[in-house]
Amino acid sequence: MAKPLQVEVYNPNGKYRVVSTKPMPGTRWINLLIEQDCRLEICTQKKTILSVEDIISLIGDKCDGVIGQLTEDWGEKLFSALSRAGGKAFSNMAVGYNNVDVNAANKYGVAVGNTPGVLTETTAELAASLSLSAARRIVEADEFMRAGLYDGWLPHLFVGNLLKGQTVGVIGAGRIGSAYARMMVEGFKMNLIYYDLYQATRLEKFVTAYGQFLKANGEQPVTWKRASTMEEVLREADVISLHPVLDKTTYHLVNKERLAMMKKEAILINCSRGPVIDEVALVEHLKATPMFRVGLDVFEDEPYMKPGLAEMKNAIVVPHIASASKWTREGMATLAALNVLGKIKGYPIWSDPNRVEPFLNENAPPPAACPSIVNSKALGLPVSKL
Repeated sequence: MAKPLQVEVYNPNGKYRVVSTKPMPGTRWINLLIEQDCRLEICTQKKTILSVEDIISLIGDKCDGVIGQLTEDWGEKLFSALSRAGGKAFSNMAVGYNNVDVNAANKYGVAVGNTPGVLTETTAELAASLSLSAARRIVEADEFMRAGLYDGWLPHLFVGNLLKGQTVGVIGAGRIGSAYARMMVEGFKMNLIYYDLYQATRLEKFVTAYGQFLKANGEQPVTWKRASTMEEVLREADVISLHPVLDKTTYHLVNKERLAMMKKEAILINCSRGPVIDEVALVEHLKATPMFRVGLDVFEDEPYMKPGLAEMKNAIVVPHIASASKWTREGMATLAALNVLGKIKGYPIWSDPNRVEPFLNENAPPPAACPSIVNSKALGLPVSKL
């Protein structure tokens, strides 16, 4: 049996018991729960990732819902324990839910929430930041400076790549991929090549209009191209950012063979899911191709990196912080809490999980709906008419 975990309790006499496996940013999510007669217990244990046994001990004998994290293994054991405790809702504080066995949740009648619609710009901004940092070798230069190695300007010191006029490649032109593409095209006047199963019409219209604006002002217009294959993007782009979903078809999407297709001085960015890159193959490619650079926010075996990656000067690695802006993280906490609260209250499901502004408006009560329940159809949950 796991040892008792430290918890902080709000509204101890509340009718509904809700557990959060981690403290989350902001206070609005806390207030929304306690205002609706919830007893909220927040686990404050100094432990980065809670085990299944830890979470079972938090659930206890009576629990109406749990707010959890993408690092936790939500499968048969946890959904069974939550169901036994009378729980009907679990929400990830994340847009992804690869850590959740949705079939197990369906089996026990537990609604699974997530938090899309609030991470788009924040994630795209980090991908753009990694792109610029890799192109201009900013991290390498920072480390060099801090080590006291700078003794004067030199013509070849940390020479990087100019982005203007180069081609940015996007694999997966959904909301985040398109937002990133717009930042790179408009910010650095890059041409665009993208691959997606669906045509990104709004993105294409944006690049066309921006190209016409540049031309009208006497500048070289930017262009766009929808590639027929992913390999076409890898071969032609100077900077490539990955934005696919993670499933069986995208596991190790970027492998040894596809890395070899890329330009020797290409930049590869991943703020999607770690396993879309074969990290062992990537380390070997970085060793063999010193002018190739990579910016990673996610890793194949988080929180670990494959051997050798940390030593690569041509790699920028950050600890899964794509959503780590104050507004976004507080918004994620609010949406996760409202998913659980909405199911407890019997609210219907919000019709568009990507249009979440009404839930994030602090000057008005949130709609009487669950912002996003990924298995709502499987559970036969009604859709809000709001």
